[in-house]
Amino acid sequence: MTQRERPIEIINPPNMLKVKVGGRIAPADPAAIARAEAALAEMKHEFADWLAEEVNKLEAALARVQANGLTSEAGDELFTVAHDLRGLGATYEFPLVTRMAASLSRLVETGEKRELVPVQLVEAHVGAIRAALRQNIRTDEHAVGRTLAEELETRVIELVGAPA
Repeated sequence: MTQRERPIEIINPPNMLKVKVGGRIAPADPAAIARAEAALAEMKHEFADWLAEEVNKLEAALARVQANGLTSEAGDELFTVAHDLRGLGATYEFPLVTRMAASLSRLVETGEKRELVPVQLVEAHVGAIRAALRQNIRTDEHAVGRTLAEELETRVIELVGAPA
C-alpha cells in the first residue's frame, strides 16, 4: 500500500486545559461586577492624588536625568516611570496624560534614542504632563491639551521616527 492509498486518520488531542482549570469557566457574576464597579466609584476621588504621586516620580526621574544625563541609569528610570504613567493615565481618567506619557516613552525607550534626544524635549513632556494634571485637562477634546500633545508627538516623530 503506497502512502497515497492509506486512509487519512485525524487525531484530536484531548483538551487538557479544561481538566486543569476544572471544566467550563462559569459566567461572570453580575453581582460581583456591580460590587467591583461600586468600589471603583468610591475610589474615584483619589485618582488625581494617585496620578499626582506618579507625576512626582516622573519629575524626580527628570531631576536625576538633568544631573546625570539621559544615557545614564537615570534615563532607564525615566523610561520606566513614563511607561508606567502611560498605562495609568487612562485608568485614572486622564487619557491626555496617557497620550503624552506614551510620546515620552517612545522618545526615551532605547539607549540609542536617548543619545539623540535633547533634554529640553523631555522637560517639555514632563511639564506638559504636570500642567494637564494641575489644570485638570483630562482629554484631547481640550484645545490647548490637544495642541500640546500634537506638538510633542510631532517633535518625537521628527527625532526618532513614527511609531511602528
